[in-house]
Amino acid sequence: MLWGASLGALELRSEGGATRLRAMFPYGAETELAAGRYEVIAARAFAGRIEWGEDIHLLAGHDFNRPLASRAAGTLQLRDTDSALQIEATIDGQTSWPRDFLAAHASGLIRGLSPGFRVPRGGERIERRAAGTLRTVTAADLFEVSAVTRPAYSQAQIEARAWEIHQDRQPYRGPACHLIPFGWRIAGRTQGAS
Repeated sequence: MLWGASLGALELRSEGGATRLRAMFPYGAETELAAGRYEVIAARAFAGRIEWGEDIHLLAGHDFNRPLASRAAGTLQLRDTDSALQIEATIDGQTSWPRDFLAAHASGLIRGLSPGFRVPRGGERIERRAAGTLRTVTAADLFEVSAVTRPAYSQAQIEARAWEIHQDRQPYRGPACHLIPFGWRIAGRTQGAS
């Protein structure tokens, strides 16, 4: 499975013990994953599992043992558009990992968004360039999106909004980061980490 990430504006809004999170992962944004290795996620590349109504999770750090929300639980909504994957979640802070995530965010440690997906055969195009290689992901099975510390796609944004008013604080609006694959195929070979 490949993991991607993005650092973005992450602000929290709480209502009755729950936190609303909104995020966006843009399509068509090229990023350099490593020297000479570029990647683009094409428009609606994640549409398959979303349109089929498959369960997809919001996790803390790509760990299925630390779920924050899911479609099956009715706490995660995904909207796939031509320009971006849009995410809305309600995070209940009644268990330890959501509280840990919210505390880490409040401390400025977690600001990123990272999709976890698998690219099926035929779901990518690889192009050689003078400056390296461009991988375009045209179809991918999205299994989860995660709140992370170290993201990769600079244009993706995540924000969580607290529904309470703080007179002395403004929501965090910070920079964004990129998607890092753990391995991808070039001419029949797997590249990247093993």
